[in-house]
Amino acid sequence: MSSHQTGQTMKPATAAKKLGVYLPATPAAFQEGVVSRAELAELQANPPEWLRDLRADGPHPRPVVAAKLGVSIAGLARGGITEPLTTEQIEELKRELPEWLQKERATQAEVRKETVRLKNLKREKEAGQG
Repeated sequence: MSSHQTGQTMKPATAAKKLGVYLPATPAAFQEGVVSRAELAELQANPPEWLRDLRADGPHPRPVVAAKLGVSIAGLARGGITEPLTTEQIEELKRELPEWLQKERATQAEVRKETVRLKNLKREKEAGQG
């Protein structure tokens, strides 16, 4: 890559995060290069086979694992999940539904309810002032 690139570039780790993939599972060429905004947009618009496979099968980074399981990243850690998981491992957890997962899902549901309640409260206050 030339140093006369136009546009901003990002580190592979940043690009992997934006693509929702686990960096160590990406091809070496991706890990060792830099990614321009245009290249990132192209990867998002027309994902190559390696990216489609990673998104489908994993291993997935923790934010993706947490989202697929319906828990927070902290909840994953409390459940002892610190490593990336494959789609198969995530599906297995969903089938087994261990106690920690049930508990963390309930916690997440409460957090969401409370967030909605606070938003509504704020909206009511703002409407009352108008």
